[in-house]
Amino acid sequence: MLKEFKNFIMTGNVIDLAVAVIMAGAVGLVVSGFVSDIMMPIVGHFAGGLDFADMKIVLDEAVLAADGTVEKPENAIMYGKWVNAIINLITVGFVLFMIVKAYNKTKTPPEPVEEAPKEPTAEELLAEIRDALKK
Repeated sequence: MLKEFKNFIMTGNVIDLAVAVIMAGAVGLVVSGFVSDIMMPIVGHFAGGLDFADMKIVLDEAVLAADGTVEKPENAIMYGKWVNAIINLITVGFVLFMIVKAYNKTKTPPEPVEEAPKEPTAEELLAEIRDALKK
């Protein structure tokens, strides 16, 4: 019986974990879309029309053939995409923090356990017997 109960509990935890992973992936996609399609254009607008995804340090220029085709593509450090990824990470972390905080508010705190009435000690019982015998 105990083994079956443990299996039931473990299955519930695995299902909860699977749901959490799927939800985190979905929330990540939504927040990633928000950051790249809504937030970054606004930030770029206030940064003078700058698109962070285009920011890079070119190590080797692209080599073009005589007909205009690229013979050798440029080699560049795309640090702008990294900045976008950091902003995305911060936004996802903030959204997940707010979701967990809201979820924790919905939980009801456990009801306080009522303490059993305190039993008199042996000394107290003997003192009562002594007092009763004195009467």
